[in-house]
Amino acid sequence: MKKKSRFARYSLQDKALLLTGYILLGLFVVAIIIPMLYIVVASFMDPVMLQNKGITFDFSKWTLTAYERVISNKQIWVGFKNAVIYSVVFTVVSVFITLLAAYPMSRPDFKGKGFFNVIFVITMFFGGGLIPTYLLISKLNLLDSMWAIILPGAFSVWNMIIARTYYQGIPSDLREAAEVDGANEMVYFFKILLPVCTPVIAVLALWQFVGMWNSYFDAMIYLNDSAKQPLQLVLRSILIQNQPESGMISDMQSTAARAQLAELLKYATIIVSSLPLLVMYPFFQKYFDAGIMAGSIKG
Repeated sequence: MKKKSRFARYSLQDKALLLTGYILLGLFVVAIIIPMLYIVVASFMDPVMLQNKGITFDFSKWTLTAYERVISNKQIWVGFKNAVIYSVVFTVVSVFITLLAAYPMSRPDFKGKGFFNVIFVITMFFGGGLIPTYLLISKLNLLDSMWAIILPGAFSVWNMIIARTYYQGIPSDLREAAEVDGANEMVYFFKILLPVCTPVIAVLALWQFVGMWNSYFDAMIYLNDSAKQPLQLVLRSILIQNQPESGMISDMQSTAARAQLAELLKYATIIVSSLPLLVMYPFFQKYFDAGIMAGSIKG
């Protein structure tokens, strides 16, 4: 007797729900893939062909002009370097602070835990606003420095809750065994606890890196020196303000040719700015499921 498949054993309602889920998931995937495919193909096309006839998969109509101009532009590389530095430093500082803050909040014997928990939660819903924050950054002499965009958002209450929940899921026997062996709080935290928290650390690092990499507003407000601006501000001038760096289109004679090339440069800069995230994500994927589910069991 032929064994029924798992899908065949489902009830009619379960099959309908499952098929609906698959259809919606397929639509979401198509909605993501089509724009990505369009951007990738458009970044390789001749600007005149792209403007007149749209994208084509005829490789003879493709060109590397946009990438050559993007890669040869100095400001792009300065912004790229700054974005990498800011994102790495922000990730290290933010994850370290978050893990330190989450540890006492995960301890049942921590006095004042309820008070601090209320204070933390309040900051999730209420903030000082842009002007008070700007005045604070100015009084601290952090304007036009890297720390102006790193320190204000270094601590995330939501990330702290995720890390705290992950700590609480670790068996208490581990701490008891450490105490028997004579380990103090510092030894237990850095040498015993953190090594078993790799999944949640990887997820928090990924979130914070992506958040800083995509951020431009704080840099726009607090940084005036173009040599300190991250890649996102360079992209903003190209994508939103439609103002590529003058060196990228200076050799184009006609206004129409400049406009066509500027449009093509948009797609190339999107691809270049996305490469670090595309390269980074596969290395964190194996930790992502375990880390993201940390808060789904207990809170």
